[in-house]
Amino acid sequence: MDFTEETATEAVVASFAGTGDARLREVLESLVRHLHGFVREVEPSFAEWERAMEFLAATGRMCDGQRQEFILLSDVLGVTMLVDAVNHRKASAATESTVLGPFHMVSSPRRELGDSIDLVGTGQPCVVTGQVRSLDGGPLAGALVDVWQADDHGFYDVQQPGAQPAGNGRGLFTCDDDGRFWFRTVTPSPYPIPTDGPVGGLLQATGRHPYRPAHIHLIVAADGHQPVTTHAFVAGSPYLDSDAVFAVKQSLIREFTEVDDPGEAAAYGVDPPFRHASFDVVLQPGP
Repeated sequence: MDFTEETATEAVVASFAGTGDARLREVLESLVRHLHGFVREVEPSFAEWERAMEFLAATGRMCDGQRQEFILLSDVLGVTMLVDAVNHRKASAATESTVLGPFHMVSSPRRELGDSIDLVGTGQPCVVTGQVRSLDGGPLAGALVDVWQADDHGFYDVQQPGAQPAGNGRGLFTCDDDGRFWFRTVTPSPYPIPTDGPVGGLLQATGRHPYRPAHIHLIVAADGHQPVTTHAFVAGSPYLDSDAVFAVKQSLIREFTEVDDPGEAAAYGVDPPFRHASFDVVLQPGP
C-alpha cells in the first residue's frame, strides 16, 4: 500500500499492532490519529514544521537537573491542569489538587514543626499553620507536609545556586498527634515563570504575560490516603485571574492576614508585623 495523505494514518496505526502493552498501543494509536488530524487541519509548510521541531529540540536543551522546560511547556498550554482535572473527577470534600510545577527538583530537608524554611530573612515574616484530616474529619497523625516556595524576589533556590542557600524555601514536616503542622517562612510574592527559554518566547509571541500569583506549594501524604499536590494562594494577589499556568482554584485561596500583636509574634518566634495563613488539608482514602 502506498503511503499517501489518505492512507498515512491507518498505515502508522497498523504498525503498532504487535505492541505487547495494550495501554501503550492504545495511547500510540490515539496519538497518531490526533496528530495526523492536526496536520491535515493546519497544513503546515515544511518551514513551519522544521521550526516546530527546532522549538521542541530547544525545549529539550533547556532541561537539566534544576530546570524542566517541558514541564513548563505543559503548564503554559494548560495540559498539566487538564491531566490533573481528568484524574480528580470525583467530587468530595478533599482538598483540591493543582500543578506540581517545574521546581520540585530536589528533596526538601526534614525540619521540625515551627522551623523556618526562609534561610535568607529578607522578606516579611510569615507563619503558616494547618491541620491534616481525613474525609471523616479525623486528624491524621504523622502526615507528611512537603512545602516549597520562591523567595521574596520570586526565585527558587535551584534558580540561584550562588545566591540562595540550598534548601531555601523548602521543608518536609511531620504532623503532630493532632495532625497539625506549622512553619515560618517569608510572605510569598507574585513572580514570573522563567522566560529565557522557548516557553518564554512562546508567551511573548502570543502576547501572554509570564506571571504567577503569590503562593506556597504543598505535597501532603498520610498512610492509607491519597496524597495531594496543591497550593496555598494569597488572597488579593495579582494574577489570580490570569495565572500563566492556569493553576488557581478558588478553594485554595487563603487570607494571609497581617498581625501586629507583639505577644502573638513572640509566640511564633517572629517580629511584628507578620503574616499568618491557615491552610487545612483534607485527604481522601486510598492506597
